[in-house]
This record gives sequence, structure tokens and C-alpha cells, in this order.
Amino acid sequence: MTTSTKNAVSITDAFLEIGKNLPQSNWNSALRKEGISLLSAQGLPASKVEEYKFTPVAKKIQDTLSNLSHAPASSNVVAEKVDEHRIPGLDSHVVVFNNGSYDATLSAFDSSEVTVTSFGDMPTDSLEKTLGKIAPAGKDPFIALNQLAIESGVWIEIATGTALKKPVLILQFVEGSLQGQSVHQRSYIQIGKNAAATLIEKVVSLDDTPYFLNGVTEINVGENSQVAFYRLQDESKFAIEVNNTEVNVPRDATFSSAVISLQGLMIRNNLSINLLDSNSLGNMYGLYLLNGHSHVDNHTNVDHTKPHAESNELYKGILADHSRGVFNGKIFVRQDAQKTNAFQQNNNILLSEDAVINTKPQLEIWADDVKCSHGCTTGQLDEEALFYLRSRGISKESSRGMLLYAFAGEVLEKITNENFREYCVGLVQERLGSNHI
Repeated sequence: MTTSTKNAVSITDAFLEIGKNLPQSNWNSALRKEGISLLSAQGLPASKVEEYKFTPVAKKIQDTLSNLSHAPASSNVVAEKVDEHRIPGLDSHVVVFNNGSYDATLSAFDSSEVTVTSFGDMPTDSLEKTLGKIAPAGKDPFIALNQLAIESGVWIEIATGTALKKPVLILQFVEGSLQGQSVHQRSYIQIGKNAAATLIEKVVSLDDTPYFLNGVTEINVGENSQVAFYRLQDESKFAIEVNNTEVNVPRDATFSSAVISLQGLMIRNNLSINLLDSNSLGNMYGLYLLNGHSHVDNHTNVDHTKPHAESNELYKGILADHSRGVFNGKIFVRQDAQKTNAFQQNNNILLSEDAVINTKPQLEIWADDVKCSHGCTTGQLDEEALFYLRSRGISKESSRGMLLYAFAGEVLEKITNENFREYCVGLVQERLGSNHI
């Protein structure tokens, strides 16, 4: 279906029409009906909706895309392309998505460590008990849209007691086409008890064709497990993306996230961590380096529900040209969550008078014995530090790059996988060493 629509409501109607005409399977029929019902009731968010007032995704889709139908699998996703986009020096399991569909022929993993199963090959009752429970469709309109459009998905499982010897690399290849420019990707990641795993997701734009990627990832962490989940977004300057990542973290478990955003027309990252019991730990880190007209919005949520849990959050942004960043971080501390320790910080550097940052840290506390702090800063490069470096014979460009990297490096240091960290360091240094980040 093509769209010449003029407002967010008609964009909603176009997606609803597409969803109603998609073929149904036993496993997705109930999900699709719920998605259609919820999206019909609430619609995609317009600018007057508080949660999306700085990030008008529906309008950007309207202005950028000519065909909202599902993008078919791309013939350009071949073994050579997978090898090209692996992380240098990183020995990993590989899970490949081609325009939102799992490609088993190009994926490669050790089944004794990782199980990867297409939703269509799983028992319907297992999916009915799990999908949409951590990320309910009523929480965000784009989750509802994902549910009404869901055609395929993948279940990734790390068994109880398994400590992965190497990380799981998830390669998301995306390419719009004349047949369709929307991609609706769905993943469920199950981590067993007493396990340890690192998962790295890299989004790859195959060309500069505009597309809309709408992803939902549900992660269920087992007790006493340690999980790291990293996402790298270095996409086409015409890419529109919404990610909803929802995580349950139980007793004695740790979940750490890092999102590195380098390019995209408009990217919205919704990340929620539910700390469900004592001694659970959630770490949320992010770095966005923006130039041109890139727009990146990070909305985070951490929910402390029980005593003696901890969360740490650090997001940093460097913005140049006409770029725009948005950060909204929410910390909820429930009445039973005594002895909570929660930290949140957002820092930004603006390199242009035309760059914009909207930041809003939030705390909602119903317990009385807690240690919580939040804050944000926005400024420019330290002129005294810049002058000091230049007085030592360092060029202006190199001095500027050194100061900016020192600012960004605090987030990169949180990435514990050495090969992926060094890969990100190289991308960031390359960007910061140029005249425009």
C-alpha cells in the first residue's frame, strides 16, 4: 500500500489496512487481533502526545516513505555481506535477520550453547504464554503496530547453567524497496538461571533507500545470571527506527545495556528494565554522536519493585550541525523497594548553535529509605582545556577530537567485550577526528 497521507491518523489507518490483510498463522492470530484493536483505539502518536512530542515518528514516516508495506527479503543479503559486517577480531555466534525475517541459512551458532528457533517452528501454546507479556502491546503504540504486523520472529535461548564462550552477534540487514519500506522485527531472548551471555546487535543499512524499522525485543533473564546486551546504530541517513526493548531482571541477576547511535534520520530507543527482586542490578549506558539532520531519542525506564536492588544509568551526547537529541529517563521506586540505590546522569555537548537537546530526568519514589540521584548537563567544549592543548603544539582539530573522545570514552568503557569495544572506539575516533562529528 502506498501512502500520500497528510496526518498521523491516516498513517495509522494505512498500517491497520495492511495488518488486516496479512496472512495469519496459529501462533500470531491472537497477537495480531490484539495489535489491531489497540492501535485502532490509540493510533500512532501525534506531536501532542507527551511521550513523543519531540520525536514525531508518524509524521517522519509520512514525509519520507512512499510504501508502508512490508519490505520483502533482500537478495543482497548473502554470505559475503554477512562476513563484511561481522565485528573484526570477534569470534561469535551469528544470527542474521533479512528485513526482519530470520535467515537460518546465513546464521551460524553452536547449538550446545545457543538455541535459535523461528516462531513458526515453536509450539503455539509456548508463544501464547510468553510473547507480549514482558512488552505488552498496550504500553506503546509501536509495540501494538509490531504485533498487528508480525509475520515472523525468532526465539533465542541460553540454557540454564550455560556461560557463553563467545558472544551472540545479531546482524539486522535492512533495505527498503518498491514493494515495501517497513520492517517489523520481533525477538524473544530467554536466559536460563545461572547463565552468562553477551549479545551484540548491529543494524546494517544495505543502501540509502528510506525505510522504517520497528523492532520489539523481550528479554527474560534467569536468576543469578549475568547478561550484556549491546546495540550499534550506524545506519542510512534516511533510516527511521523505533526500538522497544523490555527486560525482566530477577533476584541476584545483572543486566547491562549499551546503545551506540551514530547515524539515522530519526531513531527512537525505548528501553525498560524491570528489577523484580532483591540484589537485582540494571545498568543502562548510551552514547549518541549526531550530525547533519540526525535525530536520536532515548527513552529509558527502570522500575525498582523490591528492596536492595540497584540501577546505574549514564547517557552522553555530542551534537553538531542541525542534529537533535532527546533523553527522557524515568526511575520508579515502589513502596516495597526499600534500600534502593539508583543513579542517573545525562550529559551533552553542543557543537553548533543549530543543534538541539531536550533532556528530562525523572524520579518517582514511594519508598522512604533509598539512595537516588539524577541530573543532566548541556554545554560546549571547555575553551580553557582547548587552549591548554593548543599551547602544547597540538592542532585545533586534534585538540578538539581529544577532548570530545575523553567525554565519550566514559560510556565506551562500560562495554566489557574487548573486540566490540575497540570496534566502537574506532568508529567514534573516526567520527570525532573529522571536521563534523
